[in-house]
This record gives sequence, C-alpha cells and structure tokens, in this order.
Amino acid sequence: MDLREYLRTFRRNWTLIVAVTLAGLLAAGTYSILTKPTYTAETQLFVAIQSSGSVQELQQGNTFSQARVQSYVKTVSSPVVLQPAIDSLGLAVSPQELATRVKATTDANTVLITISVQDGSAVQAAATAQAVADSLIRAVDTLEKPKTGGTSPVSLSIITPAIAPTSPSAPNTRINLVLGLLVGLAIGAGVSLLKSTLDTRVRGEADVRRVTDAPLLGGISFDPSASRKPLLTQTASQSPRAESFRQLRTNLQFANVTGHAKSVLVTSSLPGEGKSTTATNLAIALAQAGSSVCLIDADLRRPMVHEYLGLDRNAGLTTALVGMADVNNLLQPWGEDDLHVLTSGQIPPNPSELLGSDDMARLIANLEASFDSIVIDAPPLLPVTDAAVLSRHVGGAVLVIGSQKISQQDLEKSLNALDLVGATLLGLVLNRLPVKGPDAYSYSYYSHDQDHETRLPRRDSSKDTQVRRAVEAPEEVETRAYRSASKFPLSHN
Repeated sequence: MDLREYLRTFRRNWTLIVAVTLAGLLAAGTYSILTKPTYTAETQLFVAIQSSGSVQELQQGNTFSQARVQSYVKTVSSPVVLQPAIDSLGLAVSPQELATRVKATTDANTVLITISVQDGSAVQAAATAQAVADSLIRAVDTLEKPKTGGTSPVSLSIITPAIAPTSPSAPNTRINLVLGLLVGLAIGAGVSLLKSTLDTRVRGEADVRRVTDAPLLGGISFDPSASRKPLLTQTASQSPRAESFRQLRTNLQFANVTGHAKSVLVTSSLPGEGKSTTATNLAIALAQAGSSVCLIDADLRRPMVHEYLGLDRNAGLTTALVGMADVNNLLQPWGEDDLHVLTSGQIPPNPSELLGSDDMARLIANLEASFDSIVIDAPPLLPVTDAAVLSRHVGGAVLVIGSQKISQQDLEKSLNALDLVGATLLGLVLNRLPVKGPDAYSYSYYSHDQDHETRLPRRDSSKDTQVRRAVEAPEEVETRAYRSASKFPLSHN
C-alpha cells in the first residue's frame, strides 16, 4: 500500500485507533496510580592515594586509584559492606535483599564512586545510602591495610552526603502516560492495518480499483430515508441523492459514446446492493431529461419495481414471453414524463430459460425500435445465471456495487461472469456510500437558485479512464446541463 492507502485505512478506523490509544493511556495512568512510590537517595565518594605529594607519586597514585575503583564498586554489594550497614540501622533484611536495592557506579577515568539506594521511604533511602557509604570506607581501609601494619594507602572520603529526596523516582507518571499513549497509538494503528488486510469488503472507489479499471459512472450516498422514499421524485430536486442520479445519467451517455447500447441492463453481485432502486431512478432521470424510456422488471425471482412505482405486476414480462398478450398492451405509463414500465408478471418456474430465449431477444429489439432508452432491472449475478444470459441480448450492462455489502472476491467473480458471456460492461455504480469519510463520493456545485452549496463528484485522478476524463467538465458546464431540459438518451437518434 502507498501512503494514501495507509491514510485512508487510518481514517476508516479512526474510532478504533482512538479507542485503543485511550485504553493505553488509561492503562498507563492506572499503573502509575497503583504502583507504590519508590525514592532514590545518592551519595558520592572520592578515592585518593596516600603519597608524599611528588609529581611522579601523584601520577602513579592516580593510575592506581582508577584501577582500584572498579573493585570498590563491586565490593559495595558484598556482605562485607552491607552487613555492617544493616546492623548500624537495625534493618530486618539480609545482605542479599539489600543488595537488590543498592547500586554503585563510577564514570570512566574518574576516581568517584556513586552509591544509590532505593526504598519506599525517602528518609530510609537516605539513611541507608549514608550507612553503606560509611561501611565501604571502613571496609576498604581494612582490606587495603598492609599485612605488616601501618595505615592504608587508599583513602575514601564522602564528598556528597545522602539527603532525603523530595519526590519519588518511580513511578514517573509523565513518562508512563507518554509511553502508554505511544504504545496505544501503535497498537491501534497495527490493529487497523490488520483489520483492513483481513476485511476485503468493497467500501469505496479505492477498493474497486484493486479489482478493475472499469469506468465508475457514479456514486450514490447512503440515505436513511431511502427505504421509505426510494424514488427520485420523492426527494428534493436539488438534493445530493437527486443530483447523483442525474450525474449517473450524464456519465452513462459518455460511456455509450458510440450509441450502440440503447438497452442497458442493471444488475449487482448479490441481493441487497440497491440495483432495483438504481434501475428505477435511472429510468426516471432519463425520462425527466426528455427521453422516451421503457423500464423492464426482469428480476423474475424477487421483482421490486412494481412496489416502488405502485403498479400491478400480474400481467407483464412473463405474460408477453409466453405469448398471452402483446407487449404494447402490457406497458404501463408512469409519471408525467415519457416513462413506460413493463412489470415482471407472474413468477415462472424457469426464469433463466425465459430470459435467455429468442423471444426475450425479439422483445427487447421491438422495444428498442419504439423507445429512446430501455433500462432493465435484472437479478443479481452470483446467486443465479439470469442476468448473465440476459446480458447477451442488451447493448450494455451496469454493475451496481453496494458499499460494505460485497467482498472484492465477489466483485471479481461478477465481472468474470459478465466477461464470460461477452457482455459489454458500460461501467460501475457505487451505492450506499458513506456521506463523510475517506470513502465518500460526494457532490459539490453552487446552485444559483438556492443560497446553499450542493456537492459534485470528487474523483481519484490516479485511475481515471478516458471516459471519466471526458465527464470531468467544468462546474459551470455541468450546472447548465443539469438545469436544462435537454435530452440524455443512451443513443443518438
């Protein structure tokens, strides 16, 4: 994935990332509160060599003392030093237990020894550090004293006495919170990337482009009220939903620049992606532009067009295919524009055979001679073969993709099914897109009739095809196109 895809993934899962980050911050804060405070007291000693003070002796003594300092650092954690300190303070611990809280260090090329002690009490930490330092001075004096008698050539002196610290050394709440924030953010980002990798559902145009470079004819945002008011005529004329279907109508004309696709089949991969509402509203949009349109409900398994338009479906497509009535007598006019609807008719036991028959091909050819445009609502591709066999009789097919409804694998199977029968794919329609976020396909142009802004399609130019480049006209041209009553047929008569 490139940087844009990473950013898109993070935007999709921003709630997950924020939740995990806050969880990390909360865990760090809880740890800081529950952890018992620990105080650290330090004292520092200077190691010197007893000499007469000549330059040569001083140089030799300095070298000797630096060589001995490392040994004294190791001696600090031994019972020889710690047991006298325990006895002097009356501590109820063993030298081994005290050694875990005592640390001695020295810097390279110096004769300084730093002793630090950790304890739950600031006063106790300072007292212990001082006692260990005094015990080390005595132990070194005893160990370095010559066997023959006399004074020790090494002298240790305390140059920084131990004092009780005013604040605990652990836990460091500020550092813990920063670490918790960073760790939570990293885990959240990792989980979101893993989720995105495992989740192959189609969410937006970026996911579609991983499968195909077919033209994207339009995007329709999710509208909660669409289930109650699915038709284009039931929404405001300047609403984003209405504009999206007008844009789909315009883009479909550019996709059919040769004018051969007078009949268009609208299908999807799986049920519930919105193909029937898309087909119905596309037919209405074409009729509103002045074209004579015939809408055919060819979903002979779950017909829905008659319910959306409030028409009778008892006599329709199947009635004409079995020869019980002439198709011209079965067409039902709808609305104020030149839109006629051929409902499904009675549901037959053999839908695939009827839709793939020569009678169906002749019916479509006869209707093409009478109408400017024919829109066919077909069954989904993957559950049944109806749409695949019917696509051979039409000028082109439009595949509706429901956002978060299908996987990329299912989309690829649907495209292969259309390719296998030699169908002409005019383009894709993304349906149920989110209104906001990285997968939104929104509309924006300024309406001169209303003092508000509506949105025109925002496209990803990295994958544009020739058809999509042709559609990207200046905003003022598209605005005039939407407001004019010019025709947008699927063919040029």
